[in-house]
Amino acid sequence: MNSSFHQHVMKLVQELEQILKSASLWQTQPIDPSLLQSAQPFCCDTLRFEQWLQFIFIPKMLQLLNQHADLPRNIALTPMAEVSLSAHGHVASVKHILSRLDESLSKGEIC
Repeated sequence: MNSSFHQHVMKLVQELEQILKSASLWQTQPIDPSLLQSAQPFCCDTLRFEQWLQFIFIPKMLQLLNQHADLPRNIALTPMAEVSLSAHGHVASVKHILSRLDESLSKGEIC
């Protein structure tokens, strides 16, 4: 994948972080590392979805981007956001950025 694509995804990941913070979905305290050891998708048995985004997805994506490594393909984060964040007032902005990430990563191109 080319560097402009990586830069595009980096911008989306950074935008996701900002949206989570502005929506008060960003945790300021560190998380117990044992909660990250779940074998369930999205660590759904130990973390809320926004915690999974903050403590697993965003750091892993930043690591891959900084290493210019291959990025995940065929992802679908938006449906999980729709279910997990349905009661939160800022769900539309979170869903919007996640849908852009889903589309860009799944297509492997800037969307």
